[in-house]
Amino acid sequence: MNEEKTATTLSGFLMLAVLPAIVLLGIASAIFMAGLAVKVLSIIVTVSACICLAGFYMMAPNEGRVLQLFGQYVGTDRALGLRWANPFYSKQRVSLRIRNFESGQLKVNDSAGNPIEIAAVVVWRVTDTAEAVFEVDDYEDYVAIQSEAAIRNMATSYPYDDHESESITLRGSANEIGDILKSEVQARLGKAGVEVLEARISHLAYAPEIASAMLQRQQASAIVAARGKIVEGAVGMVETALNQLTERQIIELDAQSRASMVSNLLVILCSDQAAQPVVNSGSNSGP
Repeated sequence: MNEEKTATTLSGFLMLAVLPAIVLLGIASAIFMAGLAVKVLSIIVTVSACICLAGFYMMAPNEGRVLQLFGQYVGTDRALGLRWANPFYSKQRVSLRIRNFESGQLKVNDSAGNPIEIAAVVVWRVTDTAEAVFEVDDYEDYVAIQSEAAIRNMATSYPYDDHESESITLRGSANEIGDILKSEVQARLGKAGVEVLEARISHLAYAPEIASAMLQRQQASAIVAARGKIVEGAVGMVETALNQLTERQIIELDAQSRASMVSNLLVILCSDQAAQPVVNSGSNSGP
């Protein structure tokens, strides 16, 4: 593994003052100094100083330059401003800024085998320039491909929705799924010198071919859950009513009357429509 190390470079402003002075001095020496050896030396010094002018480069904030000498890694420069290094160094720019990668809508099967569409956003940045440049061919393409692979793998490991009391679902556990996705993407991108700051699902839906059927299933589940709440509340209300009738001694009910009252109250409380009251005016007895 190639790990980042700091390169030895110089301030460009210092060299900007020194190199032109050397060039001018060499030209003046070649013209005005006597002696062939002195002239040749002056020319060599002048040409060398001119070559050294190619060593200047600019460094912006959150930027690194990976320096190589004939294919050998020399180090990384992160100092800001005008810099100077050996003119024979290759100076590859690597951005250290925070970047976003948004995957396309991927069609995969969840853990229950249901086809779904999923997309995610990954927030990342380069932290080790040497690994980013030397460990992978193109670290930006590597981020894109490995992020999509991690999204696919994560989506196949969990169900879309909670139909069988699963603890973690893609739709209902956004924070947990985000943390899991971040860890999985980081495990893949760590070898490329990339740090994952955040990973979140940006799109999640059933595939079109089963969306209608799954909508009906969700509606049925919602109806069943709502009915369960209604029945639970109705039973509590009936129990309260019977206890209060007994405590206040408003009326004494035998077992058959209690059963009839319970049945009537449950029908009224659990019915979808408003109950129609029937007033008992008493029985008419014949002569």
